[in-house]
Amino acid sequence: MKKHPSIIKKGAANNRFLQSTFGVIILIASLTSGNLYAQKMQASSVDSTKTQGTTDQKVMIQTTYPKVVGYLSFIVPIVTLTKDATTYNFNGTTSIGFPVGINVLYSDKFGFSYEFTPTIKSTASTSKMSNLLFDPGTMFRFQHGFTIITRLAFETSGRYGFTPVFNKVYARSKYVNYFVAGSLPVRFGNAEVPSLGLNVQFGFTFN
Repeated sequence: MKKHPSIIKKGAANNRFLQSTFGVIILIASLTSGNLYAQKMQASSVDSTKTQGTTDQKVMIQTTYPKVVGYLSFIVPIVTLTKDATTYNFNGTTSIGFPVGINVLYSDKFGFSYEFTPTIKSTASTSKMSNLLFDPGTMFRFQHGFTIITRLAFETSGRYGFTPVFNKVYARSKYVNYFVAGSLPVRFGNAEVPSLGLNVQFGFTFN
């Protein structure tokens, strides 16, 4: 059965829009982190004779807990595995999620995260919001901006499960911290076989 040319063009436009959005977000994140690195290098090049006297005068600012921070991000599914099939993103369909949430930090070692993720899926014929995920979880915070998050997962598609997340802050500024994360969503339910996925997430938290 032949597809109408207008449907093909519409689907191609939907895919191009999502891929263009994905590319623009990555470009902005790259440029911002590059600027932060340049500012850091410029600051570190100041004459040490001028900074030596002020080093001992710096007062360490301690964070008051609990502390609540919000964040915005986008997430890209890479691959989903089941016992019957292996499904890749950008292979006939394009899916991008947009996680938003708040982190309640109780100490420099522990916190709790509340996250909602709407997902947009584009095919050759249409694009739509295909799923909404609620995945709260505990945060185990370590040095150098590394955090492990153990999330539960509840989807409007009927699937449920859990998602371990490995998060790393790669750039900091006065107002926001930029992070990258890898996650391994495990899903069950809705009369489907269990699945294991691999996702990559980029975003920033508000300080």
